[in-house]
Amino acid sequence: MSIRIKCVVQYDGSRYHGFQKQINSRTVQDEIEKVLTKINKQPIIIHASGRTDAFVHALGQVFHFTTKLDMKEENWKRAINSMLPTDIYIKNVEIVTSEFHSRFSSKKKEYRYYISMDEFNPLRSQYVCFQRDTLNLEKINEALKLFIGTHDFTSFSSGKIEKNRVRTIYEAKMKVCGKELEFIFKGNGFLRYQIRIMMGTLIEIGKGKREVDSLKQLFVIKDRTKASFTAEPQALYLYSVEY
Repeated sequence: MSIRIKCVVQYDGSRYHGFQKQINSRTVQDEIEKVLTKINKQPIIIHASGRTDAFVHALGQVFHFTTKLDMKEENWKRAINSMLPTDIYIKNVEIVTSEFHSRFSSKKKEYRYYISMDEFNPLRSQYVCFQRDTLNLEKINEALKLFIGTHDFTSFSSGKIEKNRVRTIYEAKMKVCGKELEFIFKGNGFLRYQIRIMMGTLIEIGKGKREVDSLKQLFVIKDRTKASFTAEPQALYLYSVEY
């Protein structure tokens, strides 16, 4: 009898070329599948809630796989973590029904992006985006509100994969913590590079290189070249996936 297992995984993406398996590149999926194949003594393929780009981190990525091994959830967690690299950690394991799918069953995703306005620190350079220029936080806050709602995000995507580029963002806000800015985005799904392009646009607005109202135009013209600045990947975190 086949058993479906749902896992919540955290990882430091600094040394990985993204989550999804790629030829001749080290990925998070590769590392997890190698471990599961050893445990199951046969090839195992995992299915994630979505891909994350190279150097992007995760605190709540979700994936599932199917197995014939009947083990308790805590034993699965212990066994997988005992063989994973230390920059990948299975936070939770749950036995689910065959109807569950980590990607298609998801209802909401949350991403967070971090900007530091402090002096450059090489020890944090793989985890935040350092901005030396002064940012107009009032304008950034004003622009953030325009992302909320259902829009066509063609101007904010790579434009190579998804045919339907309409997405709904439920929440887009910024928290100021000293010299660090935390951006929180919650939506029903996100296109490839969407948040990094959105952040690039917000940074340009904060620097005075773009007006707040230009966001409205980007939704209408649906032209990726008009939002060409893509923010750095290492400051982006897949925070959670809701079902």
